Amino acid sequence: MADMNTWQQFWYYMTNNGAYVLSQFMRHFLISIYGVLLAVIVGIPIGLLISRRRKLSSTVIGIANVIQTVPSLAMLSIIMLGLGLGVNTVIVTVFLYSLLPIIKNTYTGMASVDTAIIDSARGMGMTGFQRMTMVEIPLSLSVIMAGIRNALIIAIGITAIGAFVGAGGLGDIIVRGTNATNGGAIILAGAIPTALMAIITDLILGAIQQRLVPKGTRR
Repeated sequence: MADMNTWQQFWYYMTNNGAYVLSQFMRHFLISIYGVLLAVIVGIPIGLLISRRRKLSSTVIGIANVIQTVPSLAMLSIIMLGLGLGVNTVIVTVFLYSLLPIIKNTYTGMASVDTAIIDSARGMGMTGFQRMTMVEIPLSLSVIMAGIRNALIIAIGITAIGAFVGAGGLGDIIVRGTNATNGGAIILAGAIPTALMAIITDLILGAIQQRLVPKGTRR
């Protein structure tokens, strides 16, 4: 555990380098957001597709599972061979790791809609597209949001190691601390904001997810 002297050094570092830490905090968050947004754009349509063609679900989710099993540092290294050093490598890595929770939760949410509700919508004369956009997706939104929530928390952790490929972010501060003599305070200056980012993001998205739960099923 960090001693009092380390905490004093931490506050001294934050006082004198607060603007730098804030800029890296924003850079870290934006990298995470960009990767997850790309995964949302790609993953939700895939989830919707396999909810309609369920024979494809095991194959698609299996491929996403395989991607998830590759260690993040190894994935960064592989992508770096094609894209080189920098932010783009980290964004693509975040994108790949975010696909599984988004695809799986979209599929699960769509598959869990009560068939009686779908039959009622069909009985009202709704087309397949109308049923999907006006009934199934709204009822699945809380589950889909849970996938996005998980993906963003994973993304924040992955972005932290993006410093190894020159992407910057709070991981860059942590790496500087590991390379410095008595760098515990610098490590804390990178690690504590990273943890706070993950906690605050989880709380905000958790509140949004709760709001998206259909009123009749809320606790």
